[in-house]
Amino acid sequence: MICRIVEMRNKEVINVKDGCRIGCVNDVEVDMKCAKLVAIVIYGRLKCFGLLGRCEDIVIKWENIEVVGEDTILVKFNPVCNRRRRPRLFKQFFKI
Repeated sequence: MICRIVEMRNKEVINVKDGCRIGCVNDVEVDMKCAKLVAIVIYGRLKCFGLLGRCEDIVIKWENIEVVGEDTILVKFNPVCNRRRRPRLFKQFFKI
């Protein structure tokens, strides 16, 4: 199957480990010395409608891509969660 970079932008990226949708391909990284695709890039989510910028971009190496289909790309991806969760109001009062 031959695919152009423009066609990759329309493909959804799905993690095979947990089945969650990561996003759509926004950009690619290419090694200029060997002319090979190195990674796909998914832009981070907008913070407060883009007024506060974006979260970090997700870069998935080519080795972690399992299958490139017509509409989707299946990847093995370990997300790094560095979000700080606020304690829930209910748990804060009742110590559950």
